[in-house]
Amino acid sequence: MWMLDFLPDAWLSLAINAILLVGVFASLISFLFLKYLIRMAPVLAPYVGLVQIVSLVLLTAGVYFKGGYSTEMLWRNRVHELEARVARAEQESQQANQKIETKTKEKIKIIRGRTEYITRYIDKEIVKYDTKFLPGGVCEFPQEFIKAHNDSAEGVKK
Repeated sequence: MWMLDFLPDAWLSLAINAILLVGVFASLISFLFLKYLIRMAPVLAPYVGLVQIVSLVLLTAGVYFKGGYSTEMLWRNRVHELEARVARAEQESQQANQKIETKTKEKIKIIRGRTEYITRYIDKEIVKYDTKFLPGGVCEFPQEFIKAHNDSAEGVKK
């Protein structure tokens, strides 16, 4: 059956419809009008059974091929629809990724800016309190400085 994929669909459809039509017309002629043909040509009388069998085989084959072809076309259409949906989903995914990327870059900018500000603030405050050492080499810092340091470690609050 995979060899049939190489044939154009129009040719395949034409062949299937031809087999079906030949089967229909041969069956009609062999079962309804063969009696009249035998009266005109009695030489055909021994072949009546053979003609009827062949016409039924052609009719059955035509119906079978038509059903298989219709099912194949149905599946191909579904595949094309799903491919279109996948392409649309990929495009929407790219757009969503771009939005997420821009939001992430903006948040990183805000975090870096805030971190740089807090770092400069802490550096400025360290210079003020650098000279105030307690005995034992411990430096005394006010609560504002500790709060600023903790805020810088936490990140952006929402």
